[in-house]
Amino acid sequence: MTEPDLIVAHCGLVCSDCGAFKKGKCQGCHSDKPMCYNCKVKKCNLEHGYTTCADCTEFEDLTKCKKLNSFASKIFKLIFRSDRLGNLNRIRQKGLDTFIEN
Repeated sequence: MTEPDLIVAHCGLVCSDCGAFKKGKCQGCHSDKPMCYNCKVKKCNLEHGYTTCADCTEFEDLTKCKKLNSFASKIFKLIFRSDRLGNLNRIRQKGLDTFIEN
């Protein structure tokens, strides 16, 4: 069985590392079967035509974005031990394709 390709959510979460993704309960936010249908981060990305928040030109410092860096996202970070902001900053530096390859 081969490992799935790395799938990165709009918010920088690596979907393919998530338990819900691995169990088939979520196919990632770029799919028709995301875990959260009302995600404000996804909505913002779609409205602006971004693949991820790394493409955002409104916030040079992504910690200033209240949609991305909300109280709920901080809880999410603790529970799932995710470094979404770190991932987004690496995507900004190297590009999404290089981030996925590495």
